[in-house]
Formats: sequence, structure tokens, C-alpha cells
Amino acid sequence: MPAGYPVANNLLFITADQWRGECLSCRGHFVQTPNLDALAGEGVLFTNHFANTAPCGPSRASIHTGLYQYRHGVTFNDVPLDSRHTNWALEARGAGWDPVLFGYTDTVTGSRQDGVNHEGVLPGVEPIVQLGKSIQSPDAWVEWLRGKGHPIPESPVDLYMQTKGSPDSDPPAPLVVPAELHDTWFMVDQVIDYIADRSGWCVHLSLLRPHPPWRAPEPYNRLYSPGDLPAPNRSDNPELEAAQHPFVALALELGHMRLSMDDKRVRGWRSGYFGLMTEVDHNLGRLFNALKQSGAWDETLIVFTSDHGEQAGDHWLMGKLGYFDESFHVPLVVYNPSSEASAHRGRRIDAFTEGVDIMPTLLDWLDVDIPDQSQGASLLPATTRGSLGETWRSDVHWEFDFNRPHFNAGKALGLTGEQCRLTVLRDACSKYVEFPGLRPAFYDLENDPGESTNLEADSGCRTRLEEAKSRLMAWRRR
Repeated sequence: MPAGYPVANNLLFITADQWRGECLSCRGHFVQTPNLDALAGEGVLFTNHFANTAPCGPSRASIHTGLYQYRHGVTFNDVPLDSRHTNWALEARGAGWDPVLFGYTDTVTGSRQDGVNHEGVLPGVEPIVQLGKSIQSPDAWVEWLRGKGHPIPESPVDLYMQTKGSPDSDPPAPLVVPAELHDTWFMVDQVIDYIADRSGWCVHLSLLRPHPPWRAPEPYNRLYSPGDLPAPNRSDNPELEAAQHPFVALALELGHMRLSMDDKRVRGWRSGYFGLMTEVDHNLGRLFNALKQSGAWDETLIVFTSDHGEQAGDHWLMGKLGYFDESFHVPLVVYNPSSEASAHRGRRIDAFTEGVDIMPTLLDWLDVDIPDQSQGASLLPATTRGSLGETWRSDVHWEFDFNRPHFNAGKALGLTGEQCRLTVLRDACSKYVEFPGLRPAFYDLENDPGESTNLEADSGCRTRLEEAKSRLMAWRRR
């Protein structure tokens, strides 16, 4: 630990997986998140926080390194993170801290030549309990369940899937595994045990939920009745949605990304998705209470965010992809326990923040020099000043690479591999999407916040579109 730095200061860096940015009850959403609401009430809620790419591996590479995708080069979950790039854990460890992991980092180790390890761990962080996203082999959870006397099915995947009845009922049937033995409870329990007799700790808690499978234990399976859920944000039919842009049309042709036409099933999926969010919130409440009871609450910086969002049926799509806000707008709450932050507790910051800002924020708290490679900036000053200042960015950027076999974009759209990508510039009023080999997309977010009409061919928007294009070029040059 750095000489002269208070040994009692702790870091709790929490990521949920696939959590949409508006899904907090303190933001007026119907999903109930009382503990994250309370955290935002004592900290700062960043309302316009965006992932820099998707899916999980590429986005987490940006979070951990402070680099945009075009710099770190991780374009999909099977692409290794180049060892020449440092990250927050390596920098913290080099300064004397001991970063530890509960969960996963989605970091690929090795290379395609020597065998890719999809369950690799970010260099610099020590895995205390490693539970990755392979639901086929949740070994750590299985061993814990055995110790609790819970029967283990022949196929461990059934722990995530087996329900007490039909998952298509209203409400969907609950998982056989009870909530107090579910994977989220298990992982939070491990963190509570770890920090109980320690000080000066540095924990990264990476929770799977609300990532699929969207089947929840009792009572979270019945919190949000499928029949009461609002309809997705979408055009009247997939064909109208597809007319927006060739990329959207391509995505809607893919069976695993296009929304099912079975509305009952879709509502059941969404019910499970939202229920798993409240389950995460309730378990984080247990962790926060443990911090308060031990006295560590007043010594711990807490950062809560997600790697990316989820379409959840909006625009007739499922998963995380493309350029719509649903896949990239994610929550961010930062709780700074220091007295310097007292005057700004409960503040909401509407300025645009990005995944690349997380690494410098963590290092800033740990009093570790932020490496020159970082393309983001620390958000800690917002907790002590109440704003990010007048010179802060006025827009956000993200990238998405679709040069993957399951997209088949080269054949379907006549693109080269290098052309199978997109880059977004989004501000408060508009969104510009650039494709190297396709026409762009442009949305007027003031009049069309749901992104239903692509105005790229509208002559009345030509000046705004060209100005956005120039700004994107300037961002690249910077």
C-alpha cells in the first residue's frame, strides 16, 4: 500500500452484467432497487453513463484499461487483451495494493495460436472466488451448494434453468434453487466473509445477473407480472424497423437477435430480466449493511456500474449490439465516503461519462498515478465539487465490431472485414452513426428519443449530420 496512505481506505468496485441505465427506481423506473437508490442518495448518480463497446469482453477491456476499442483491440469475447496495455489492477498492485476478484473479468488470455482461455482473469487481480459465465460448469457455486446440502443435478446448467413449473406461466415459475442459495447470494456472501476481518482491501465484485438465463428464484420471479409490463419500444413490425438501416435489417435476420413473435414468451423473459435486477439490489443491500455494521462504510469508495445494456425487445431485438441506446446506456453510482464529498451527496450528474472513466476513477481513489494510456478521466472530482466542470466532454462515443461469423455481414452486405464496424457520436440532441462501407444513420433525439426514424437522407438534417461527422473525425484525431 502506498506509504503514508490511510490503511483503512477500501475500494469496492461492483459490476453487474447487462443492466440497462434507466432501470433504477430512483430514476422513476418500475424496477425496484431500494439499496442502489440509497447508495445514489449518499453518493453521486451519473445519469448519462455509456459503455464504449459491446459485448462483455470488449466493454470490460475499456473499463479496465481506460482505452477505447480502437486502441485496445478487443473486438469480441474471444479476442485477447494485448499485454502491452496496463490496467487499473496492475497499476494498483504495483503501488502496493492487493486487488482481488469475486466473479469474472471476461478477459481472454493467451492467443488464438496457443489456445484461448475464455475464462481468463485480468492481469494484476487475484481471483478469490472465480465464477465465470460458463453456466455449464459453475464449479465454485456447486461446491458451496454441496456444503449447504443442496442436491446437485447431473447437469449443473440445470441450477440456472430448472423451474418449479412452466417458465411461460404468469408469473413465471421460480427456479428450484431458492434465493438464499442462488448464484448472486453465493457471490455476495463470499465478499462479506472476505472483508469481515480486513482493512485496506481492494475488491472487484463482478456479478453475472441480470445476464441470461432470465429465470429467477422465489420471490423475484413474481415481482413484475408479464401481463403488466409495458410494451417494448419498437416499430409496428420488424419490417418497418429493418427499413431504418441495412445493419438493423441484418440484425433482425439473425434468429438469436430478433425478438420472438410470441408476445407471451417475450413478456416472460422481460419479467425474469427485471426480477433478477431486484435480486441483485437486495443482495447488495446485505453487503452494504455488512459494511455499515463493521464500520467500513465510512472508509470505502463504492462504484456500481454495468458492462453494457440489453435490447430486451426494443427495436425488435434481443441481446447487446449495434448502436441503439438500450445496449449502451448503463447505470453508474459512485459513493465517496470522505468528508469532502458530504456537501454533494445525492447529486445527479447529467454530463456524459463513459466506461473509460472507470479506471482513472479507481486509481484516483487509491492514490495511484493514472497512466498516460488512459483516454478517460477520473470522476472522483464530481463527488467533491458537485460537477465535472465546464470543459468536460459534451458527447459520448462507442464502437461495435460485427466482423463475426454469426453476423455474416460480409456476404449479406458486401462488406470487407475491416468495414464490418460502426462508430457512434451521441450528444444530448442527436446521434450520428458511421459505417465505413454503409450509409450513416442520424437521429434527432430531441424529437425522436426512441430512435424510430433515421434522418440520414433528410435534406433538412444535412448540416447537422455533416457537423456530427466532423466532430467524430476530430475525436479520432485526438
